[in-house]
Amino acid sequence: MEADGLTLVDYSTISKKATDVNYEISKTLFEIIISKCNRQMRRILNLPKQLVAIDSTTVTVGENRLKWAKFKGEKSGIKLHVALNISNCTPQKVVETIAKKHDGPIGEELVDVNSILVEDRAYGKHQRFDMFKEIDQSFVIRIKNNIILSQSRKLKSFVEENSSVVQDMTCYLGTKTKKTQNRFRVVEFTDYHGKSVKVCTDLMDVTPEKIANIYKERWKIETFFKFIKQNLNVKRLFGTTENAVYNQLFISLITYVLLNFTYVETNKNLKYVKLSLVQFIRKLINNTHKVEVYVSINLFLNNMKNKLIDWS
Repeated sequence: MEADGLTLVDYSTISKKATDVNYEISKTLFEIIISKCNRQMRRILNLPKQLVAIDSTTVTVGENRLKWAKFKGEKSGIKLHVALNISNCTPQKVVETIAKKHDGPIGEELVDVNSILVEDRAYGKHQRFDMFKEIDQSFVIRIKNNIILSQSRKLKSFVEENSSVVQDMTCYLGTKTKKTQNRFRVVEFTDYHGKSVKVCTDLMDVTPEKIANIYKERWKIETFFKFIKQNLNVKRLFGTTENAVYNQLFISLITYVLLNFTYVETNKNLKYVKLSLVQFIRKLINNTHKVEVYVSINLFLNNMKNKLIDWS
């Protein structure tokens, strides 16, 4: 830190401050930042409807570390439920809970009718699909392979060469007593490992291959969780109170959003250098970027200064 002109801060000082400050402050700051960054990127991408992946990740520690968040066995933990904008890999909304909370009910808080939800089987309760139909919520959600599908009708569609699609149909889902009220589209395809995957969707005007590809984009939220855990040190907690833990997590998320935003915007002006987000950050920390990258970063920062009035 001293090499960067920053003053060293003692661990205990950070721990005390994280405990004393209400974490709702850092959460509110996070929400303001993501609204600004997502708005800026939407303007550039000019997409009428975004793909949003919904999932959760759990951070666990020893049982005695977080007595207010006991989990399994001798562990305690918290969970972050995230709606991730797939086009720019930026969180759109985050809900924090203890690890014991089930994904399904919290997932309803992340619903966004202006997007296409992409979700795994944990959210694949077919009763939700009728509710989504009522509120005009588009979705591509994985369902269990053994779910009962009735009154199926095969859809006639052009099959692309080397397609991973196995079947494409409309049907009702569930047993006689718990059957969906509406007919939905079900697409079965094989994933990158050759395993069968079934997804349910309300999208009727796109090819089955497109639907399969939409679901496959869900891997980006797994990559996001992996990056957060590996690079932003969330496994090492600065404190054990609710305020301390959630402050650290939301500050970590703010760090990610700002770094990713800088990375995405900087990349637009690069012609000869192509870097992953991890490479970009490492070279930034080590001050080893090529001149072209620093010029692009400077252009981006100057551009953002000119837009500060817009953001206020």
